[in-house]
Amino acid sequence: MFVKGIMKPAHKSFTAEASASLSEVLKVLDEKDIEAMPVLKSGQFTGMISKEIIFRAYFNSEEEMDRKTFLRETTAGDVAMYEGFYIHDEEVFEHTLPLFKGFSVLAVVNESKKFLGLVTRFDVIEQFESAFGVKKQGVRIAFTSEESSGRIERLGDIIKSYHENVISLATFDETDKLARRIVLKIEDNDNIEAFTRKLEKTGFRILSVKKV
Repeated sequence: MFVKGIMKPAHKSFTAEASASLSEVLKVLDEKDIEAMPVLKSGQFTGMISKEIIFRAYFNSEEEMDRKTFLRETTAGDVAMYEGFYIHDEEVFEHTLPLFKGFSVLAVVNESKKFLGLVTRFDVIEQFESAFGVKKQGVRIAFTSEESSGRIERLGDIIKSYHENVISLATFDETDKLARRIVLKIEDNDNIEAFTRKLEKTGFRILSVKKV
């Protein structure tokens, strides 16, 4: 899935104009109960702003002015940070993960950095929940397989022969690069035990079987 498929479009996103005063920005952050917003100048993404950024800018300011004056006379463009906190709309959504380590909002832009929308950490978590079938009850089977051609095809044949209804399927690298961990979630039924025995006989090593 591409980022553009999960982003909130620009017209539904809360943003701050670079010329907006910090007082105006704080009012939006408070009223909408949001952590941060992209800062735009003529529709172009220039950085992010948050309460933390504003407070840090005030306490680090070399200008001697009271808080109200600072908030009234300083603009979002003056203090915006994280200019590189964006991702292109044509990127796959999993590329957002490294950027979310320190911030919960990410701007989505095109090649010329025109603001198209935003993606939140919550949006990405929802996608992973969907990918793992978190909201559907079933049986989670974790197993390993040696790295070899045709292993997924073999797995597919077994699933088909046992008429299993797959909820989700994900693979992960093992510490041993010659093996791969596979997590399969299927609907609960009466032949789970026979299905897992078949997996083992076919060369897959079962790690766990659990109803979730």
